Amino acid sequence: MLTLPPLGQAFAFAALSALIAAAVIAALIPFSRHYGWLDAPDERKQHGQPTPPVGGFGVFLGILLPAFWFYGVNRETLGFLAGALPLVLVGALDDRFHLSWKIRLGVQTASALILVYGIGLRAAHVGPLFGFGDIELGWLSVPFTVFITVALINALNMFDGLDGLVGTVCAAVTVMFICAALYSGAYDVALGLFWVLGALAGFLWFNLRRPGQVQARVFLGDAGSGLLGFTLAFVIFRLTQNPGHPVSPVLGPYLLAPPIIDSITVIVHRLRRGRSPFAAGRDHAHYLMLDAGFSVSQTVAVMTALTLLSGFFGALCMLINVPAPLMVMAYIVTVFCWFWITATPERAMAY
Repeated sequence: MLTLPPLGQAFAFAALSALIAAAVIAALIPFSRHYGWLDAPDERKQHGQPTPPVGGFGVFLGILLPAFWFYGVNRETLGFLAGALPLVLVGALDDRFHLSWKIRLGVQTASALILVYGIGLRAAHVGPLFGFGDIELGWLSVPFTVFITVALINALNMFDGLDGLVGTVCAAVTVMFICAALYSGAYDVALGLFWVLGALAGFLWFNLRRPGQVQARVFLGDAGSGLLGFTLAFVIFRLTQNPGHPVSPVLGPYLLAPPIIDSITVIVHRLRRGRSPFAAGRDHAHYLMLDAGFSVSQTVAVMTALTLLSGFFGALCMLINVPAPLMVMAYIVTVFCWFWITATPERAMAY
């Protein structure tokens, strides 16, 4: 029977993950600069000089090494390695050579299938979305799992536009996942999430703007955003699809509201305008905030606060037994409101 892990042990693992991530990133910075593996600035990006996109490797090893040390070699650790490693490698190649979206999508799909068949995780049910009891997905379980995983990977990739943004938002999401795991009794998941939190802290030391660091020294890169999307999908399925630790699937979108809502609205806006949804652009929420006069640090703080507020609101609704259909409807209304606000730059600036 799983028991609550000692708090000291959890924070010790977080510190270890932070040190591993920071050491790997520090070692890769000169390597990246020597071989020209750099993210060059352009008219859309906020950084002023070429920056190594190597943060994902530090986060990857900061999560994986403690996992193998603590849990050893088993189906779950090997499955996570098999699913995450291709995303990290292909993401790094994309950062360097700008691969076709078809290649990236194929690798993302393969990694999602490893979640299903390699680890045994899938979205078998989605909760009482319509108020008529739990909805079982049946044969739709596998494609729905693949869709959710690929969508999260790309949502975080699209959201990764400012120094410290994705790392800080994902750290806030990780803290909320830790609370959900502890509340539901999934103590093994909670302990693993401390490694994720530590790895993010090690990365943010190089990525977050702070006194003595006026801009990021490294970026997460597609390698890191793909890894984090895959990791969060893994955690969501472990928490919501385990009958022994019931966390309603309805809560998931609330914990990740800013990146999910931003990616949905941006994709729809681009399709309406005849543009590719995979094209780069300054139509994301964080760029609109910069154009409205917010600084990078202020934008990161606001987005992180919105993430925490949304997650707290979703958790509170669950605790006071708000019907799932009402929670779904509130989320949909929020998406439509943001879609309307961001339909034109002028309207977005006004709000």
